[in-house]
Amino acid sequence: MPITLRRLLSHRSSLTDRAGYVIPYDAELRDTLLQADAWDGNHAPGEYFRYTNLNFPIIAAVLERATGERFDRLMRRLVLAPLRLDACFNWQGCGSQTRTRAVVLYDGATAVVDGAKQNCPVVRGSDGSCDLTRWRAGRNGAMFSPQGGLRISARDLSKIGRLLLGEGVVDGVRLLRPASFRTLTNPEWVFDGHNGLRGEADTNADAGIGIFCRYGLALQTLATPVRECADDPRGDGRALIGHAGSAYGLLSGLWIDRDAGTGVAYFVTGAPQTLGRRSQFTAIEEHLLAGEPLELLLGTTEARAP
Repeated sequence: MPITLRRLLSHRSSLTDRAGYVIPYDAELRDTLLQADAWDGNHAPGEYFRYTNLNFPIIAAVLERATGERFDRLMRRLVLAPLRLDACFNWQGCGSQTRTRAVVLYDGATAVVDGAKQNCPVVRGSDGSCDLTRWRAGRNGAMFSPQGGLRISARDLSKIGRLLLGEGVVDGVRLLRPASFRTLTNPEWVFDGHNGLRGEADTNADAGIGIFCRYGLALQTLATPVRECADDPRGDGRALIGHAGSAYGLLSGLWIDRDAGTGVAYFVTGAPQTLGRRSQFTAIEEHLLAGEPLELLLGTTEARAP
């Protein structure tokens, strides 16, 4: 079965993250793909959902080869500039004023990442160097971290939410045609008890549980009406579309309730990652999505009730 862009975007590519996806700029993406650990030998492309960060460096490489443009510049031309978003891939791609507003990420009380102090816009080379003159279109789509390297404010992230509420239009700018919006948001995969993993298999030791039960093209749908799913952080059964993020002490998310015409964009760092009571989201994410007072979480240490 072929590995298509649709299967990469919907995490049904048969790739895994076991071989890694943070690839130095002076390495070849193909060398990672030649490793046996990069593949799920038990499932053919299209058969099985496995959340895999490595899918996105491949997508970035395809975009570079098709256009001849660097991934970060291509995203600015096609998405960030038309929407007037002050965002970038990795901090050095942002202006100096934007970098001064970079938030330090904390794991508990420990500072993990200080974006303002980063001085290389890509994953450094194997010798620690940072030489963008070595860029070649499609050679290494992981250079600018397309799987999670976007730096954006809560205000601009909420604009993406308004774009979703507008079905591809925001502030008079149409970024997506109606048909493209439907393609993006309609689930390509729905968990049926055995056709995929609900957690991140290669980063979560207990991948049998998690928040993935319906997934479109890099966009998921929550509150799946399947008994084994725990993806309803509000506990009201109402569908939300969007995506969650978790890395280096950061919890983030953008979730849209299309029926209500509302949404929530959030960033949290340094907070306890205790599971909530209603889902496999953390307690603080459940409170944020439900609009509940965060003061109720002070001192919370209980895990989700079965």
